[in-house]
Amino acid sequence: MPSRVYPRDGFFFTMDQEWFKTFGEKLDQHYAWPSLYIFKFIVPRGKEDAVKKLFPLHTTTEKQSKNGNYSSITIQMMMPSSAAVIEIYKQASAIEGLIAL
Repeated sequence: MPSRVYPRDGFFFTMDQEWFKTFGEKLDQHYAWPSLYIFKFIVPRGKEDAVKKLFPLHTTTEKQSKNGNYSSITIQMMMPSSAAVIEIYKQASAIEGLIAL
């Protein structure tokens, strides 16, 4: 899987294998699995359905940006493990223009 670059705190970082490993460790420190996890993504207009397809059985909350160029999509989902959360982020990283919060 190619690495993706995402903005964070005014800088850009890459979601590579090391980042996923560290993220998984942090998730395991803060959650007792299974646990309710909130996913939040920002995508360019027209990419909303690509995100929603990752969560076919779950209700999503969507909010348009002020100018309508972007959508914020939030999903609450019971997750069995940090590995399952990371798998969703890996799938989402293939969506062009996606920002994971």
